[in-house]
Amino acid sequence: MTQRRITDDLDALLAVLPLDIRRAVEAINRKEDLMEIILDLGRVPTARFVDGEVILRDSEVTRAEIDYVDERVGEFDADNRAGIERTLHRISAIRNRRGVIVGLTLRIGRAVYGTIDIIEDIVMSGKSLLLLGRPGVGKTTLLREAARILAETKRVIIVDTSNEIGGDGDVPHPAVGKARRMQVGEPMLQHEVMIEAVENHNPEVIVIDEIGREAEAAAARTIAERGVQLIATAHGNTLDNLLLNPTLSDLVGGIEAVTLSDEEARRRGTQKTVLERRAPPTFDVLVEIQTRNRLAIHTDISASVDALLRGFPIPPEIRTRDEHGQIKIERAAPTVSTRPEVREIFKAPRRGYQPVTPPVEAGPPRPAAPSPANAVSPLPTIRIYPYGVARNRLQQAAKRFGVSAVIVRSVDEADVLVTLRSYYRDRQAAILDAEARGMPIHVLRANTMAQVERFISDLFNLPSEEDLAHSAELQRIREQTEAAIAAVLNGERWVDLPPAPATVRHLQHEMVRQADLVSHSYGKEPRRHVRIFRK
Repeated sequence: MTQRRITDDLDALLAVLPLDIRRAVEAINRKEDLMEIILDLGRVPTARFVDGEVILRDSEVTRAEIDYVDERVGEFDADNRAGIERTLHRISAIRNRRGVIVGLTLRIGRAVYGTIDIIEDIVMSGKSLLLLGRPGVGKTTLLREAARILAETKRVIIVDTSNEIGGDGDVPHPAVGKARRMQVGEPMLQHEVMIEAVENHNPEVIVIDEIGREAEAAAARTIAERGVQLIATAHGNTLDNLLLNPTLSDLVGGIEAVTLSDEEARRRGTQKTVLERRAPPTFDVLVEIQTRNRLAIHTDISASVDALLRGFPIPPEIRTRDEHGQIKIERAAPTVSTRPEVREIFKAPRRGYQPVTPPVEAGPPRPAAPSPANAVSPLPTIRIYPYGVARNRLQQAAKRFGVSAVIVRSVDEADVLVTLRSYYRDRQAAILDAEARGMPIHVLRANTMAQVERFISDLFNLPSEEDLAHSAELQRIREQTEAAIAAVLNGERWVDLPPAPATVRHLQHEMVRQADLVSHSYGKEPRRHVRIFRK
């Protein structure tokens, strides 16, 4: 267990307060619970603690006292925030219509070493991580600690818009460790600094606080497509909030209305127009910070968003830290759907075999695997027990694909059972026996050759015609990108590549980087594309 240590430089903040207000704060003697000090012109000064507010004196705050504090803190920037040199404290101003300060919020900034232990495995995994939570719950504290830990082994750049992560002044606070910090002149320029960090400083990790604008969300997607790990916070409390935010929903893939065919709508049991995820998410993992010691974690954002849009949300993983600092992880079982085609999916897989997807009409037959006469097949031998499925069709399909499938006559001998929907619904004895053994059960819609071939293809994880077509398409994309790179190297100012999905853009960015050129992504899905420049 990591030892937690807190540093707050509170004396530096108290030193900018009028003497009687400072003495009132010190007299309360609850420094560790102090969150903010509020000074509003014409009102009594108050101190906000974790459990409520305390009035510091009976007399009102004067103009001279507001000016006294203003003179002793750093310069206020475009978002009306200032700091104190080499501390994490934040001073925010409220101005009147003439631009004169009439109120101050002095927030205590603390570096809490050891808080990242609750998600350290995720941070160190190399996956991009998005943190959500209400103000004051500890998002920036986790972000700062993640930057410090990662900087011990990787090249980390912090894009520090309000100097909350690295503190005020030109020298970053020791709490960020070896991480380098880029300050942002104006909040509206945060997205430009994000791109500049990638282009100029070759980071492996970029840390960003408060992604709140569409341009910043687009910049984050461009960074992720280049293979850089992102650790960031965003405005919102839960995944649901983020999906409903049109500005930031792109961070988790975005949503769009899709019209289904009649057949697909019947198969899903839904209306013809449904909501679906528009693109791959920018981040891999989403953390909802419910309290400082309780986090809800969506370990696969793609799966969580897809399940949420289909009405069968996947419960997040819950991590808590008790009063002794011990971490507890609760992995909730997924919600079981009541739809028949979802219920019929196999139980827990065994020996690593992949189950058939929910029964659908079989598509075109898949191409046969290489013949054993020409090459030694790395595929395993799988023993199949057919219950209600034609044995001769299974043998023909196995022969066509060149796989080693043995058709056995009892559950005792089998690795996997294949049956029809009607038998599975009747819960016959052989099926119950297979379930009791933990054996994978594959359900076919009909006893047709097309369904049997699809089962064999999925069981042995053989490439589909679509996979082979994708391989040819990938080669075409590589050649197209190489031609564009050559054009820029030969003098073109820039070259735009055709619109492509995020996985393809990631490949294109990597090829451009290896050619020592620069690339950006432009546009919105599904017309988003890569542009190649000289450095």
